[in-house]
Amino acid sequence: QVQLVVSGGGLVQAGGSLRLSCEASGRTFSSYAMGWFRQAPGKEREFVAACNWSGDSTYYADSVKGRFTISRDNAKHTAYLQMNSLKPEDTAVYYCAASGGFGVLRYENEYDYWGQGTQVTVSS
Repeated sequence: QVQLVVSGGGLVQAGGSLRLSCEASGRTFSSYAMGWFRQAPGKEREFVAACNWSGDSTYYADSVKGRFTISRDNAKHTAYLQMNSLKPEDTAVYYCAASGGFGVLRYENEYDYWGQGTQVTVSS
Protein backbone atom coordinates (compact mmCIF):
# COMPACT_ATOMS: atom_id res chain seq x y z
CA GLN A 1 0.00 0.00 0.00
CA VAL A 2 1.26 3.47 -0.90
CA GLN A 3 -0.11 6.74 0.41
CA LEU A 4 0.57 9.92 -1.53
CA VAL A 5 0.44 13.39 -0.03
CA VAL A 6 0.39 16.30 -2.44
CA SER A 7 1.46 19.82 -1.56
CA GLY A 8 2.54 23.06 -3.18
CA GLY A 9 -0.58 24.34 -4.86
CA GLY A 10 -1.79 27.90 -4.57
CA LEU A 11 -2.65 31.10 -6.36
CA VAL A 12 -0.18 32.56 -8.84
CA GLN A 13 -0.27 35.19 -11.56
CA ALA A 14 0.02 34.25 -15.20
CA GLY A 15 3.66 33.79 -16.12
CA GLY A 16 4.57 32.67 -12.62
CA SER A 17 5.83 29.36 -11.30
CA LEU A 18 4.85 26.76 -8.75
CA ARG A 19 6.37 23.46 -7.68
CA LEU A 20 4.13 20.63 -6.58
CA SER A 21 5.42 17.84 -4.38
CA CYS A 22 4.08 14.33 -3.95
CA GLU A 23 5.49 12.48 -0.96
CA ALA A 24 4.94 8.74 -0.78
CA SER A 25 4.84 6.46 2.20
CA GLY A 26 6.46 3.05 2.17
CA ARG A 27 9.89 1.74 1.25
CA THR A 28 9.21 0.79 -2.36
CA PHE A 29 8.76 4.26 -3.86
CA SER A 30 11.64 3.72 -6.27
CA SER A 31 9.79 0.82 -7.87
CA TYR A 32 6.79 2.94 -8.89
CA ALA A 33 6.22 4.91 -12.03
CA MET A 34 4.79 8.33 -11.20
CA GLY A 35 2.35 10.60 -12.96
CA TRP A 36 0.61 13.93 -12.60
CA PHE A 37 -2.94 14.59 -13.73
CA ARG A 38 -5.25 17.56 -13.42
CA GLN A 39 -8.95 18.31 -13.45
CA ALA A 40 -10.33 21.72 -14.32
CA PRO A 41 -13.85 22.77 -13.31
CA GLY A 42 -16.44 21.10 -15.51
CA LYS A 43 -13.87 18.97 -17.31
CA GLU A 44 -12.61 15.44 -17.07
CA ARG A 45 -9.33 14.66 -15.43
CA GLU A 46 -6.45 14.77 -17.90
CA PHE A 47 -2.87 13.58 -18.10
CA VAL A 48 -0.13 16.13 -17.46
CA ALA A 49 3.21 14.37 -17.07
CA ALA A 50 4.76 11.04 -16.14
CA CYS A 51 8.13 9.49 -15.43
CA ASN A 52 9.51 6.02 -14.97
CA TRP A 53 10.94 4.62 -11.74
CA SER A 54 14.28 6.38 -12.10
CA GLY A 55 13.03 9.64 -13.59
CA ASP A 56 15.23 9.38 -16.66
CA SER A 57 12.29 8.77 -18.97
CA THR A 58 9.51 11.34 -19.04
CA TYR A 59 6.46 12.21 -21.10
CA TYR A 60 4.31 15.34 -21.21
CA ALA A 61 0.98 16.44 -22.50
CA ASP A 62 1.37 18.78 -25.45
CA SER A 63 -0.31 21.56 -23.49
CA VAL A 64 2.47 21.66 -20.88
CA LYS A 65 5.50 20.55 -22.86
CA GLY A 66 8.37 22.98 -22.45
CA ARG A 67 6.79 24.62 -19.41
CA PHE A 68 6.39 21.79 -16.88
CA THR A 69 9.02 19.37 -15.62
CA ILE A 70 8.42 16.14 -13.75
CA SER A 71 11.18 14.80 -11.53
CA ARG A 72 11.66 12.57 -8.53
CA ASP A 73 14.00 12.02 -5.63
CA ASN A 74 13.81 8.38 -4.67
CA ALA A 75 15.85 8.92 -1.52
CA LYS A 76 13.19 11.36 -0.33
CA HIS A 77 10.27 9.28 -1.65
CA THR A 78 9.04 12.37 -3.43
CA ALA A 79 7.98 13.29 -6.95
CA TYR A 80 7.80 16.87 -8.17
CA LEU A 81 6.07 18.87 -10.85
CA GLN A 82 7.81 22.15 -11.61
CA MET A 83 5.40 24.44 -13.42
CA ASN A 84 6.75 27.53 -15.17
CA SER A 85 5.13 30.12 -17.43
CA LEU A 86 1.77 29.29 -15.96
CA LYS A 87 -1.36 30.23 -17.86
CA PRO A 88 -4.95 30.72 -16.66
CA GLU A 89 -5.87 27.52 -18.51
CA ASP A 90 -3.56 25.61 -16.17
CA THR A 91 -6.03 26.28 -13.35
CA ALA A 92 -7.13 22.91 -11.99
CA VAL A 93 -6.86 20.47 -9.14
CA TYR A 94 -3.61 18.58 -9.61
CA TYR A 95 -3.21 14.96 -8.60
CA CYS A 96 -0.20 12.71 -8.40
CA ALA A 97 -0.43 8.99 -8.94
CA ALA A 98 1.80 5.96 -8.52
CA SER A 99 1.84 2.79 -10.57
CA GLY A 100 3.47 -0.58 -10.15
CA GLY A 101 3.59 -0.82 -13.93
CA PHE A 102 6.67 -0.50 -16.08
CA GLY A 103 7.80 2.52 -18.06
CA VAL A 104 6.17 5.91 -18.56
CA LEU A 105 2.41 5.65 -18.16
CA ARG A 106 -0.14 8.09 -19.56
CA TYR A 107 -3.52 6.63 -18.68
CA GLU A 108 -5.45 6.87 -15.42
CA ASN A 109 -6.32 3.19 -15.36
CA GLU A 110 -2.62 2.32 -15.31
CA TYR A 111 -2.19 3.90 -11.90
CA ASP A 112 -2.79 2.13 -8.61
CA TYR A 113 -2.57 4.89 -6.02
CA TRP A 114 -3.68 8.52 -6.03
CA GLY A 115 -2.92 11.55 -3.91
CA GLN A 116 -5.59 13.87 -2.58
CA GLY A 117 -5.10 16.68 -5.09
CA THR A 118 -4.05 20.28 -4.68
CA GLN A 119 -5.63 23.39 -6.17
CA VAL A 120 -3.62 25.48 -8.59
CA THR A 121 -5.20 28.77 -9.62
CA VAL A 122 -3.57 31.00 -12.22
CA SER A 123 -4.92 34.53 -12.44
CA SER A 124 -4.73 36.60 -15.61
